Amino acid sequence: MLEAIVFYLLAALILGLGVMVITARSAVHSVVFLVLNFLMVAVAYVVLAAEFLAVIQVLVYAGGIVVLYLFVVMLVNQKRAPEAHHDPHRKSGLGIMLAAAVLAEVTAIVVYTASLPSTASIPQASPAIGGNTEQVGMLLYTNYLIAFEVASMLLLAAMVGAILFARKAD
Repeated sequence: MLEAIVFYLLAALILGLGVMVITARSAVHSVVFLVLNFLMVAVAYVVLAAEFLAVIQVLVYAGGIVVLYLFVVMLVNQKRAPEAHHDPHRKSGLGIMLAAAVLAEVTAIVVYTASLPSTASIPQASPAIGGNTEQVGMLLYTNYLIAFEVASMLLLAAMVGAILFARKAD
């Protein structure tokens, strides 16, 4: 009973901080509210007995991502008006076709997953495995290996794209 009350209080606090992130007038205040939001999500993970996820939440999001946000906020000149720029080389049709292809793939995955029997869609961890971290590792590298590799390839493509966008034009 107490755990449910704490969870719902944390959920309300997380939602409130999320609203404050998008309604803050200052970008720096918005980032501070985002840090608090990430920390409250980590506390919610601890309440749900997912300590590994709580540590990852603090290290990756509250530690790394928010530092990048702060650097961007500090480096971007917010007093300048946005530029009216239209790229003549932009291929909007190709982007729409790729978005439609991704939507079709996601729809196919959802339909395929829904057609499976209910017991096959829920992976069961073996009882011989120890703690929370071992269960996450076993599931990640057995049942979800392909999804893990696809996510790593997407992150690699995003990193290469960010590097190409960030380099100076010749």
